[in-house]
Amino acid sequence: MKKTRNILLTELVASVIIALAIVISFECEWAMPGALQGNDSAQFWVLTIMELFTICAIPLSLRLFKFNLVATQLKTLREKALLIWGSVRMALLCLPLIGNMLFYYLFGFKVGFAYMGIIAFVCLIFINPSMKRCLAETGEE
Repeated sequence: MKKTRNILLTELVASVIIALAIVISFECEWAMPGALQGNDSAQFWVLTIMELFTICAIPLSLRLFKFNLVATQLKTLREKALLIWGSVRMALLCLPLIGNMLFYYLFGFKVGFAYMGIIAFVCLIFINPSMKRCLAETGEE
């Protein structure tokens, strides 16, 4: 169980580090902020897609382990299922986090992307893969 927890924690930390690297690279102007700023059509479509993806991914990731299929697999396959479904759950929050941070800077500081990225980051607190949570989710308490 410790190995599975470490893998999930590594995914979480790596995603946050990637998001911070994006922020640092644009703030230090190592990458060019506002590279897609004049393209209003692309901004509209990307913002719409990211809003839909983020709004759907957050409740899905927070509720994922309550679905019958996933809960059954977690109780029977335990660590293997926890690694697979935990990685899916992590990706559902980390991909919008990274994408929204990137698009925030590429489209010239559009706050909609920043707010969605911050919300995804805050939601990561609720799926933190602690050992106690990993044991509870697989029914090994």
